Amino acid sequence: MGKMAERVLLVEDERSLSDILAYNLEREGYAVQCAYDGDTAWELFDGRPPDLVLLDVMLPGLGGLELCRLIRAHSSVPVILLTARGEEADKIHGLDLGADDYVTKPFSVGELMARVRAQLRRTGALGQRIERGGLLIDRQRFSLEKDGQPLPLPRKEFLLLWELASHPNVAIPGETLLRRVWGEDFYGEEQTLAVHIRRLRERIEEDPSRPVLIETVRGVGYRWAG
Repeated sequence: MGKMAERVLLVEDERSLSDILAYNLEREGYAVQCAYDGDTAWELFDGRPPDLVLLDVMLPGLGGLELCRLIRAHSSVPVILLTARGEEADKIHGLDLGADDYVTKPFSVGELMARVRAQLRRTGALGQRIERGGLLIDRQRFSLEKDGQPLPLPRKEFLLLWELASHPNVAIPGETLLRRVWGEDFYGEEQTLAVHIRRLRERIEEDPSRPVLIETVRGVGYRWAG
């Protein structure tokens, strides 16, 4: 029995563009569901979460950014925003709400397909669950358990934990973690990362002042040693 096709939820109110994108996605072997407004998209997502969401920002009814926020509150499936807005603030806002990537219109179909493949390759290669250091990290459910007990985490801390735990014993540069967790266009300082690392250690380490799960690699960044 062959592998099931990965499912893409395409949310785009411009019918002609939606048809073109759906055609090309299906040619690539994906199973595509189309929605032309945010409310329908949420119903489809809530009924059966897809493997990836392509989401237009400007939608009738429930807006794209609000839909992104809803999706991220329930799942960690990759979300790629499609936007005609070029303003930096809009892009950053989308990434802050939990989008994994964005493509500004007009874009080439080839570029979009490459970004879809990259997101699905990344999530598929890592799997969805990691058990290390007494922790159970579930990326699909966006949940963390410590010694069998639920341990809620803010989104950025969860993603930071996932990035570290999914690359055990690898020293990851701080700038790489910032890019992966906060997005390609994040222009913050590494102090932002240090604050989140400290908070994460306070939640998961037995002695945060002497961390054994998240190690600091001087001059490089951080390493998961759990």
